[in-house]
Amino acid sequence: MSLSAVIVDDEQLARDELAYLLKNAGDVDVVAQGKNGIEAVNLIKEHNPDVVFLDVQMPGLDGFGVIKKLIDKKVPLPKIVFATAFDQYAVKAFEVNAVDYLLKPFDKRRVALSVQKARAQQGADSVPAEKIESLVRMLQSQKPQTSKILLKAVGRMFLVDQRDICYASIEDGVITVATAGTSGMEGQSNCRTLEELFDSLDPNLFWRAHRSYLVNINRIREVVPWFKSSYQLRMDDKKQSEIPVSRAQTRRLRELFGL
Repeated sequence: MSLSAVIVDDEQLARDELAYLLKNAGDVDVVAQGKNGIEAVNLIKEHNPDVVFLDVQMPGLDGFGVIKKLIDKKVPLPKIVFATAFDQYAVKAFEVNAVDYLLKPFDKRRVALSVQKARAQQGADSVPAEKIESLVRMLQSQKPQTSKILLKAVGRMFLVDQRDICYASIEDGVITVATAGTSGMEGQSNCRTLEELFDSLDPNLFWRAHRSYLVNINRIREVVPWFKSSYQLRMDDKKQSEIPVSRAQTRRLRELFGL
């Protein structure tokens, strides 16, 4: 019986290589391919595949983010095979949680073994969502948080301590980062998305107050009531910039400051 599969990886070469290896593994029908996490969620909902080969490290919504979104949306989880270049700690985490994985670069025999395991589990219940969530937490707690962020300003490149970052905003695909204090500066990040920047920051310090803004919670100077029970945040940069809080995040703001 043929296995339906979806491949998601932000690198075209990796998708092509995996599709080729799966074709040679026999009786695997690759029904769709995606290049990012958003496409992954949509393709899984649309095709309900038997197995998904999911890259862990993608800009924006990564492989773990895809799983969390599927769980949040109560979409039944297919068999997941994570593709990763992670270290041995991470591999152990996959094994403990009974989730299959492939290390990059892909190995022909290992891909065949993953297909064999998925086929043996056809019809069986998938790994429980709580086990996947446990895996996500274990691995994310191990993600190294870089204390310095690279910013480009006035033709130079500066390394800025993330604790000094006040907020980041995105407009027309360009991410601007402002640092705190009267001597603060503005520079541009080379990240492609706010999600990518957020992934390199301390999640205990930074909050996505709006789809276009990330703020350092410790650099909020004032919470300003705004129209229709909404709020703006006056920040601790030299312009004392005002950042909107989206409706979806208003509840989080109230939780943060007991409003």
